[in-house]
Amino acid sequence: MARSLNRVQLIGNLTRDPELRYTPTGAAVCSFSIATNRTWTTDAGEKREEADFHRIVSWNKLAELCSQFLVKGRKVYVEGRLSTRNWTAQDGTQRNVTEVVIDDMILLDSRRQGEESAAKPSEAVQPKEEKMETADKKKPESKKTKKVIEEESAGSEEEVSPDDIPF
Repeated sequence: MARSLNRVQLIGNLTRDPELRYTPTGAAVCSFSIATNRTWTTDAGEKREEADFHRIVSWNKLAELCSQFLVKGRKVYVEGRLSTRNWTAQDGTQRNVTEVVIDDMILLDSRRQGEESAAKPSEAVQPKEEKMETADKKKPESKKTKKVIEEESAGSEEEVSPDDIPF
């Protein structure tokens, strides 16, 4: 028997803020849409651009993460499968929709670029002290930097509030 594959990978910008809902059984469902752009040159040498819009759906923990970190305009990579649903609307018309049901999502822009004016207070997943430790682990410190930090901490008994830290 021949194998089949239903896999979608998209990189685009969110066209609206995510909408988080819960099913009657308590499963989280997050829906949003992204736009992908395509540019090409016509035979006459004219540059053209076209945008495609995609409905995205995520479930459970990924749905909750999407609702926390995604906002309109943010660049994101999503990976999942195509799904088509059919139903009869309340007015009796037959409806169908094709969606990308994702199982992976990666943020591609920094928080500062995508969320300067639309930052949500609920996005602070880690306490600031933990964020600082994570940043310290990523960037190796030179001996000179360590020495300056030790001297500053030894000479200063003033307590620093996590709100005073700029990152």
